[in-house]
Amino acid sequence: MEIEFILDGQVVHCPEGFTVIGALFHLGRRVVRMTSGTAAPRSLFCGMGVCCDCLMQINERTSARACMTLVQPGMRVVSARGATATAY
Repeated sequence: MEIEFILDGQVVHCPEGFTVIGALFHLGRRVVRMTSGTAAPRSLFCGMGVCCDCLMQINERTSARACMTLVQPGMRVVSARGATATAY
């Protein structure tokens, strides 16, 4: 079954049971956020919630770990940029 959610303002689909980072990779997207200061692109690193490389805004929660969050129908996911990309 496919799940519909919103990624950076666009409606996208992924299979049920995917994490947010899994859905992004499924959609061909590797860059998750840009660091503050240097604007360096970041992506999946540990995949188990230890590092902070996959932080995104998920629904109203800033700095949520995309590798630890299952996609839900209607979920709103926004790429983190700058100050919002800090650990919670």
